Amino acid sequence: MADAPALPEDVAQLGYEQARDQLVEVVRRLETGGASLEESLRLWERGEALATRCQQWLDGARERLEAARVQG
Repeated sequence: MADAPALPEDVAQLGYEQARDQLVEVVRRLETGGASLEESLRLWERGEALATRCQQWLDGARERLEAARVQG
C-alpha cells in the first residue's frame, strides 16, 4: 500500500472531536454552496485531511481495544 500523503501540521495535531467538528463545518459549507471553485477545492482538500485524521484516531482506538481484549 502506498504511503498516505502527509497531513497539514494543524490537522495532524487535532484530537478526534476537534477534527470531527471541523469536518462537519467543512461539509456544511460545501453543502450550502456559494463558494468559488477555488474555495470549494480548498474546502474539499481540508475535508479529506480531516477525514483522514478522524480515521487515524479510530484506527488507533480499535488497535488499543484489540490489544486490551487479547491481554484480558
